[in-house]
Amino acid sequence: MSGLQQRTQFPLGEGEFSTIVRLVREETGIVLSAQKRDLVYGRLAKRLRAMGLSDFSEYCELLESEDGEAERRNMVNAITTNLTGFFREPHHFEFLGDTVLAELKEQASTSRLRIWSAGCSSGEEPYSIAMTVRDKLGAGPNWDAKILATDIDTNMVAHAKAGRYDASRLSTVSAEYRRRFFRKADEGHVVAADDLKELITFNPLNLFDPWPMRGPFNVIFCRNVVIYFSKDDQRSLFARYADFLVPGGWLFVGHSETLYGVSDRFRHLGRTIYQKVS
Repeated sequence: MSGLQQRTQFPLGEGEFSTIVRLVREETGIVLSAQKRDLVYGRLAKRLRAMGLSDFSEYCELLESEDGEAERRNMVNAITTNLTGFFREPHHFEFLGDTVLAELKEQASTSRLRIWSAGCSSGEEPYSIAMTVRDKLGAGPNWDAKILATDIDTNMVAHAKAGRYDASRLSTVSAEYRRRFFRKADEGHVVAADDLKELITFNPLNLFDPWPMRGPFNVIFCRNVVIYFSKDDQRSLFARYADFLVPGGWLFVGHSETLYGVSDRFRHLGRTIYQKVS
């Protein structure tokens, strides 16, 4: 089937597109603009083919039916973007190791470390955090270190928990870290070492649902997530993050994101790194 045939196989009317936009907003907080129409079609046409549906009207009826809960989860998994990589935005991990962890090591009063990777996608971010923690703090019993990794996409959470990657994904990981923290799984694939996995707890979580964890966290990574949210939802989310951070805790956001005009509870340290002030 040609690309043009794929794009026109299931006509997507304004009503159906509006319904999908509304449901995605209700389920995830993500605001889809008209410019995302092709993305929506491309991601969801696969779902229609898989289920043998004839058009988007039928698909929307399923989504809004009493039996539509499972498919709404599939819709969310299909729509959410999962672009990530090991040590993406490397200055964040340099700051985590050389500043955050160095400061905590100097504070003799604490040996507790809690880090949250909110929007962990397929796991490269929390494993990069874990490598940094292991390298800077070691693997001994002196530190009570734990990393929580969450994502709304249940398929990505399962993938991340398995810790199995195409070996080519490690191109941004140093040779030392590849040797220390990964094992060959089979031809062309590697798996994260147990030394990393035991640091991380993976769980599905919608950021707009009640949060089951108690915190507090020393560090929260929420990168390239809020760019899809309205300003009001961003304000609400960053207020909740501040509540869940220890005094002086750190927040890392994506390269195109900012807290300017959104939250006054953090001070900007530069390069999309923030510190809680209240």
